This record gives sequence, C-alpha cells and structure tokens, in this order.
Amino acid sequence: MIGKLKGTVDSYGEDFVVVDVHGVGYVVHCSAKTLTALPSPGEAAVLSIETVVREDMIRLFGFRSDAEREWFRLLQTVQGVGAKVALGILSILDPGGIATAIGTQDKAAIGRAPGVGPKLAARIVAELKDKAPVFGVVDPGLARLVEDVAERRAPGPVQDAVSALVNLGWPQAQASAAVSAAMAKAGDGAEASALIRLGLKELAK
Repeated sequence: MIGKLKGTVDSYGEDFVVVDVHGVGYVVHCSAKTLTALPSPGEAAVLSIETVVREDMIRLFGFRSDAEREWFRLLQTVQGVGAKVALGILSILDPGGIATAIGTQDKAAIGRAPGVGPKLAARIVAELKDKAPVFGVVDPGLARLVEDVAERRAPGPVQDAVSALVNLGWPQAQASAAVSAAMAKAGDGAEASALIRLGLKELAK
C-alpha cells in the first residue's frame, strides 16, 4: 500500500495530478484545494496518499497533509459519502473548516460541496459531531454559543444580535461565530447594537 509520494509534478488533469517518482508516473486524484496548492510541472511535490483497492481498480488519492487524509477517511464512514463526495467537501473546506462546520452544526457550509444535498449534509454533521474535535480545532466557546442560541439559552442581546445577522442573510453558524468574536472585543455585557456592529465587521473580513 502506498502511503506517501515524493517526486516531481509531471502533468495535471481535471481532478488529478501525475507525479513522477524515479521515472514512474503515478496518477493521483486530489481535491481542488490540493491541486491548486501544488507547484508547476517539473517542480518537487510531496503528497500523503490513500490507496483504494477494489476488484476492478487501484486508485490513489493525494492530500497536502495527514489531517486532510484523515478527514477523507472519516467522511466516508457516513452513509452516502463516497470518495468523490469526500473530495468535493475537501475542495471547499480545509480540515479546520470541516471541523468547525461539524462542531457548530453548520449544515449550510457542508451543503455547498458538490453532490451534498440538505439531507446528506445534516447526516454528516450529526454523525460526525463527536469526532470533529479529534480531527481539527473547534473553539469550544463558539460551539457552546451556537448550541445556546439554538436552544434560546443565550443572553438577550446575544440572541438578538445573532437573529439580526441571520435576518440580514447570514447562516446562523456564521452569525454566531461573528457575534462570538464581537463578544470577545466588546465584553459580555455589550448591548445588541454593539454586537451587531462588531459582528458585521467580522463578517466583512
């Protein structure tokens, strides 16, 4: 089984790169983020590899880091997620982004990936919620705030600020993250208007 490739980039395809290792060209399928990060043909490249062996084929999948490869494996433990969908998710979110989306139950972020509908996105965040912190850094304060807002346990100004940002068109997870950052700057006793103003600045970054 191949776990790592170190060689030079030979050429690119739509969803793969050919890596030349001592004269042998390996076709490695990658996410869009990984392909974008790789160097020009002729330059050196190193990829973590997941080798998938089936009766009719052997296919290599390449990743910029071991963490990205672990998410590729973990995502496929969810029913309905195969290699193509897992790569699609990794094409729009890096490992930290996936961990945060799952930790905050942000179905909309996962649902932006090709091949992921609302039901599958909900299944992914539900089934992997307890595993997300193991594979990426999730701010526990943010995760708690998202839960408190959802259960309407958050303080009035916080609830009002998140609600206002959601009404302006932001997904609840993003609105909660912005208000969380605003609270860190303004303090726990800040009024809703101040949290909204600072939250909008965070969202504009």
